[in-house]
Amino acid sequence: MQVDRVTLCREFFIALTANGRIICGAGNDRSKPYVIKLDQRDLKILAILQGEGRISNRDLAARVGLSPSSCLLRVRRLEKTRVIRAYHARVDVSRVARSIQCVAMVKLARHGSGAFQAFAAAVRQLPEVVECLMLSGQYDFMIKAICRDIERYNALNDRLLALGVGVDSISSYVVMEESKTFTTVDLSTLNEAATDDE
Repeated sequence: MQVDRVTLCREFFIALTANGRIICGAGNDRSKPYVIKLDQRDLKILAILQGEGRISNRDLAARVGLSPSSCLLRVRRLEKTRVIRAYHARVDVSRVARSIQCVAMVKLARHGSGAFQAFAAAVRQLPEVVECLMLSGQYDFMIKAICRDIERYNALNDRLLALGVGVDSISSYVVMEESKTFTTVDLSTLNEAATDDE
């Protein structure tokens, strides 16, 4: 089986094969994926739930052209296979408190897998850090943090440097405006990309 596109996260991966099939598996082991056949109704369910996580099953079923029981079975299968990982509420932080967002580009002094894992584990314990991505290229990690003020962000920087996991440097940037924030993944664009390669 030839795999053209792979989206990988820490616990789960989704791969699009050359013929447009979607395969899923646990962990980093792509050698033994279990196949999940997702049809257009599954993709429509996912598209709707990404934007409307609180929609009732009855309304969801009507939108995708299924009976409520059939729709619920599909949703449960998507949840069980962790295609749907969680449901969340988006909070407008500006309506709760004044805050600043900062992006930090981090370089580590050592580049072994142990150093990367230690840094990622340490960052997960910092409540101000809302996103952390391991990168290729000039920097090793990108961190997004939300803090009450610049003094709190400076204190966070000091804590990052003192983690004891070999942080070499931190380049910080204050977010002036969010031009586009992540809300949903347009799954149809992934299917088009797989079809174009055939």
